[in-house]
This record gives sequence, structure tokens and C-alpha cells, in this order.
Amino acid sequence: MCRKTAEHMTWHLACRGESEKIVHPADAEAWKHFDRTYPNFASDPRNVRLGLCTDGFTPFGHTTAPYSCWPVFLIVYNLPPSMCMKPESIFLSLIIQGPQNPGKNIDVMLRPLIDELKELWYHGVQTYDRFRHQHFIMRAALMWTITDFPAYGMVCGWSTHGRLSCPYCQENSKAFHLPNGRKISFFDCHRQFLPLGHPFRKNRNDFKKGLAENHAPPERLSGDDMFRQIQQLPDILFGKPSERQVVEGFGDWHNWVKKNIFWELPY
Repeated sequence: MCRKTAEHMTWHLACRGESEKIVHPADAEAWKHFDRTYPNFASDPRNVRLGLCTDGFTPFGHTTAPYSCWPVFLIVYNLPPSMCMKPESIFLSLIIQGPQNPGKNIDVMLRPLIDELKELWYHGVQTYDRFRHQHFIMRAALMWTITDFPAYGMVCGWSTHGRLSCPYCQENSKAFHLPNGRKISFFDCHRQFLPLGHPFRKNRNDFKKGLAENHAPPERLSGDDMFRQIQQLPDILFGKPSERQVVEGFGDWHNWVKKNIFWELPY
């Protein structure tokens, strides 16, 4: 790492302003909550905050033999906004290739990365700071993941198909099957999230005919509630048998297909 980049690795603490607007993830409540929860990690601003991003594409188009490519990137959020999204600040951690998307088995490919993240959290690595001309123990934490909705399903282990595909509503979803074709529709599910006095809630003509929306939105699960759900999930065997394994209650009161590997991280 060059001297200039090493200097900017502490930008998130030393140089950001006190604006109420979120111009960098360090301004967000999630970052501040992490600092309060793990003060030992936050005490050294050189410790690395990472984001993981993945998505799939077909490199040869759809006219040739089917082929899928899933790059997994790590983004360093210590850096200022003008730097952290530059190509030279984004690390290509791995590439998952095959005739189709990895599905549940993405956890197998992520295993080396998760093991390294645990090592960087518990023990860290000795690193030389070229700006301050000193050695220090650098630790790292994965703050969040960035995906589209289909990739979200593979990474987190919540199926994004079917009536319960919304991870916020879960079993309280108001999605329904269309009478002709049996496809899932989420039409008019959004009105419950409007303020209670909003005029759309009483509108019986432009949404579902003859229906007003009087319900409050589903209660959002806390991290502890979500963790208790995850703890009840059984372990699955990865590989071809994993596609035939169905978690009890799937499609009835949950859409979990696995306990995703990110729950192994201690934070």
C-alpha cells in the first residue's frame, strides 16, 4: 500500500464532517452501532471495514452453451467516497464459475474467505503503516453485503421465490396466487407501509376493489429474533444432495433454505 493510501485509511474518523446527511457509510447508524458494540476494534481507525458484493452474469451471452460467472468483490470503506469505489480500491476475492449459478452451494466457495475474516477478527496480521512508519496489528470486519434480490437469496439463505419471498414480511406476507396461472402477485402489499392516515389506505377503487387497508406493517425483527430463527435451522449437506433437502416449514411460515456461512462471523 502506498503512503498516500495509508494516510487515507483513517479518513472515516479524522476527516469526515458532522453533517446530518449520510455521505459515507461512517455517517450511518450501523457503523456507529458497530463502534459502540466493539470499542476495542474501533479504537484503531486503521482496522479495515469491508463490504462484500457479488452478482452473476453470463460471459458468453445466451446463445451459446449455458455458463455462469459470479465474481465476489471486497470494498474497503475506510477510504473517502472519492477513493473507495475506484477499481484500484476494490479487491476481487474469488470467481465462482460453472454451468449454472452456485445456489445454496455458494457457502462452499466462500469458506476460505470466511476463515480469513475470522482470523483477521480474532488475531489480525502484523502490517506496516507507510504513512506513520510503524508496525501495527491490523484487524478487519465485514460490515455488510451488497447484492441484488436473487443474489441476496443465495448469500443469506432466504429463498426469494414464492409467496414468502419478502424477508421483512416473512409469514405475514399478503402476497397471493393469481387465480389463472397460479403465479405469485404482490399487488397492493405496499399500502400497509403507508402512514395510518394516508388517503390511499381508504381508497377502495384504485387498488384491490372494495378493500381498505387498516393494518399496520409487520413488526420488523430484531437481530436477536433473527438469530433465534437461524439457530433452529438444521445443517444441510452441500453438493448435489443439498438441492433435495427442504427445511421443515419451508413455504408455510418461512423461506429459509440453509443457515448461511456469514453467521459464523462473531460480530
